Amino acid sequence: MDKEAVRTEAAPAPFQGAPYSQAIRSNGLVFVSGQLALRPDHAEIVGEGIAEQTEQVFANLRAILAEAGTGLERLVKTTVFLQNLDDFQGMNSVYAQHVGETPPARSTVEVAKLPSGALVEIEAIALA
Repeated sequence: MDKEAVRTEAAPAPFQGAPYSQAIRSNGLVFVSGQLALRPDHAEIVGEGIAEQTEQVFANLRAILAEAGTGLERLVKTTVFLQNLDDFQGMNSVYAQHVGETPPARSTVEVAKLPSGALVEIEAIALA
């Protein structure tokens, strides 16, 4: 089983130098680590609301998937972590704009806390 790390400067580096890859390409799939609403050149969360943060998360996902040679239209599974499940509708309206006519399978969970006070984090699996 081959495993290749995916890295792009168009998305944030691993959070605080933690030991993980932006994504791993293996056996026809791309596994993208959870993305926060961070810009590649900023250390602080972008946007105060759920819609703004979800948009930035998708910008990061798009950049990483592009570097891996794939795109959002090839997503097969996502996991959405929300600081507050009351933000579901706001996240979901932005999410729907990015996942196309055949949306991936998805889990959405409320968590006690996300890094840097983020409201949303999304991890993804896509076809390579």
